[in-house]
Amino acid sequence: RWQEMFTDPQLQALIALALENNTDLLSAGWRVKEAEATLKSARLAYLPSFNFAPQGSLSSFDGGPTAKTYSIPVTASWQIDIFNGLTNAKRKAKALYAQSKEYEQAVKTQLISGVANLYYTLLMLDAQYEISSETAEKWLETVNTMRAMKEAGMTNEAAVSQAEASYYSIESSLFDLEYQIREMENSLSSLLGEAPRSFERGTLDEQILPENLVVGIPAQMLSNRPDVKNAEYSLAQAFYNTAGARSAFYPALSLSGTLGWTNDGGVTTLDPAKWIFNAAASLVQPIFNAGRNQAQLRIAKAQQQEALLSFQQTLLNAGAEVNNALAKCQSARSKVDLRQKQVASLETAVESTQLLMRHGSTTYLEVLTAQQTLLSAQLSQINDRFSEIQAIVDLYHALGGGREIESETDK
Repeated sequence: RWQEMFTDPQLQALIALALENNTDLLSAGWRVKEAEATLKSARLAYLPSFNFAPQGSLSSFDGGPTAKTYSIPVTASWQIDIFNGLTNAKRKAKALYAQSKEYEQAVKTQLISGVANLYYTLLMLDAQYEISSETAEKWLETVNTMRAMKEAGMTNEAAVSQAEASYYSIESSLFDLEYQIREMENSLSSLLGEAPRSFERGTLDEQILPENLVVGIPAQMLSNRPDVKNAEYSLAQAFYNTAGARSAFYPALSLSGTLGWTNDGGVTTLDPAKWIFNAAASLVQPIFNAGRNQAQLRIAKAQQQEALLSFQQTLLNAGAEVNNALAKCQSARSKVDLRQKQVASLETAVESTQLLMRHGSTTYLEVLTAQQTLLSAQLSQINDRFSEIQAIVDLYHALGGGREIESETDK
């Protein structure tokens, strides 16, 4: 469940808000209700239909007395499901209902993953902004140091200008990061169904996500994916549609009847009323329809084969997405220790080159190169952590997201 997957309190609050307000998810809910009503209608097709149809008339011939006739019947009709025409229609509606629920689950999973990805992107941008701000302050100290050294004749104007240019470059990158943060906040607000605003959030280092990921996902887990189930139910609908098209070749049996009372005896008008009752059965067998039934059957068979191929391809795509997410996560985790060692070495290199420059035993270019390389490594370290988290979110989405415990009725 997503509450167990994403433990950050701020993120949990945002996901809960999105599940309540997101318009796409609300529309998917109404789609489920529509399919549920369709299924209920298909189930009620087994029952007879009753209609109350009272009639009355006034008649007079050659100025004679007016005859008043009336009949108050209740008519009934009932189609007998001999060759499973109604059953196939009901099963198709049931598959459509299940498919609509899977669509709702797909929208829900996509929404949760989308909110999580945007939230973690904001944390990544916050971390990059913090590192860049600290680096800008250190660059400013370097610029001031080099100005003092220039006045002391220990360096030249070119070195000062180069340091100032690098400082201004980092300062300008902060504005780009601010814009990206606002852009992510606006996208997150849109998912939440709210006007753009800022969000309280944690830090990238505080995030705790599952450490142990099983390699080699069983095929049963892929069946939790909404798109796989959606393709499965599409195949089921195509199958029942084919069976329904085949049923059109067989006769249809219908029963009908009328029960009520009337004062119309056919020749005379009776008073008081008399009971009326009749019953009839009809059997309709198609004989010639210019090959329409055969054409409909061929169309249904072709659609069934298309649905089968789509189901197979959906399974292949699902397996590829799961493997990609696992590989991405493993790759990011493999670089964590190496990146930490790289950053530690570059921090030492920056300190050493600054000391050597102050004593005149190295050039300003070595100092600038060391500082730029350190900043690049620190930003890459943040990206590695974000890639690891994003891969876990992608894996959550690739496996169909969390599932609420179903009741026996739902099953």
